[in-house]
Amino acid sequence: MSGLFAPGSAGSPAEDATSDQAFLAAMLEAEAALTRAQAALGMAPPEAATAVTAAAADPGRFDAREIALRAREGGNPVIPLVARLTAAVPDGAAPYVHRGATSQDILDTALMLLAARTSDLILADLARTERALARLAAAHRDTAMPGRTLTQHAVPTTFGLKAAGWRSLVLDARDRVAGVRGALPVQLGGAAGTLAAFGEYGAGGGVSRSEGETEPPEAGREPPGQSLVAAFARQLGLREPVLPWHTLRTPVADLAAALAFTAGALGKAAADVLTLSRTEIAEVSEGTGGGSSAMPHKANPVRATLITAAARRAPGLAATLYGSLAAEDERPAGAWHAEWEPLRDLLRLTGGAARNAAELAEGLCVHPAAMREHLGLTGGLIVSERLSATLAPLLGRARAKEALTSAARRTRDEGRTLAAVVAEILTELGVDERALKDIDLTELTDPTHYTGAAAALTDRALERR
Repeated sequence: MSGLFAPGSAGSPAEDATSDQAFLAAMLEAEAALTRAQAALGMAPPEAATAVTAAAADPGRFDAREIALRAREGGNPVIPLVARLTAAVPDGAAPYVHRGATSQDILDTALMLLAARTSDLILADLARTERALARLAAAHRDTAMPGRTLTQHAVPTTFGLKAAGWRSLVLDARDRVAGVRGALPVQLGGAAGTLAAFGEYGAGGGVSRSEGETEPPEAGREPPGQSLVAAFARQLGLREPVLPWHTLRTPVADLAAALAFTAGALGKAAADVLTLSRTEIAEVSEGTGGGSSAMPHKANPVRATLITAAARRAPGLAATLYGSLAAEDERPAGAWHAEWEPLRDLLRLTGGAARNAAELAEGLCVHPAAMREHLGLTGGLIVSERLSATLAPLLGRARAKEALTSAARRTRDEGRTLAAVVAEILTELGVDERALKDIDLTELTDPTHYTGAAAALTDRALERR
């Protein structure tokens, strides 16, 4: 894949970790690990494990395109891959390739390997992003700026609190990805999730009674084949599942949720950057903006744009994976097959977004002068909430609201400051001058003096590790 339609992930570590070649290598790794696990339990000769591992260690000897085309015959790429791998090992090792497994065992395990490796890359980039945002939050703990709700100025906030909020989401994403990463399981159940064939091959549990039959295990005894599942998991560094999960798709659903959340969490920060970097706002800018093919003056917020694109796509991919939870029987037709591309795309998309987020956060330029200038755009109206609380004891709540509504209108219409208009209205209302002596309207309408607990909240957020 050239990546022409995916600039957000093109060239990223996640793209490489989820490539067709990486998937082919993961399937081969799963096959080799299965033979090694069987050899460790005396189910296969050591020389067979050595031979299969050696053949699987060179993915380049297998033609991924040919395997993909041949996959149409059986519905998945494992079937032709097993045929090629079997042909690539000595005759004595051939019977131990894929022995007792079903295609889904290998493909699901390979996808878990890709997910584990890509998750590690995502976690590394989330750590970079978190550190950069922590620095921004601390540096701008007291940098006042307009808080905006429903696109309009609301009350003042600080950029430190905004950056701390972005960081909080990144940490939430980290926790989710790390939790899922640590729980990714191998898949091994055999034809219908009963481990029956592995019991026949001697993976513990059943005692041979007559050909084709086994004694059922005693209560509390390890099920036939379960020791092989544990050995298989150890070989690959993945978790041992309690049950084969051919149609119990919790691992995929949990992965989908964590990845979609991560893309959305990064998308929140990117959406804010897109707004704040508009020409007429320019409160932040990307350290190295992108150019335009037609307009030489532009420095586009490209990383924020690509992250936002990922955040918009991720929920749809996750929805497909959630839809595959409804999988019939012991192994499904279609539900499992529908997962492969969306899962790979979601890993790649989120991995690209994490890389872009790290670069965005590390290079983000903050412009406090623009923030301070914008705080004054409404002539003090941005702190009308504060005046309402101050004047209510003096005028009564209803009368204070009426006065400030009038003051806001006159401030906008007359182009004067809120402090001047309120002083005039209070005089018109006949408020005793002695009652006004302790009210400093200039200070009360200074937006930088009305950021509430923003600094303390920022400090509190930065305590989280």
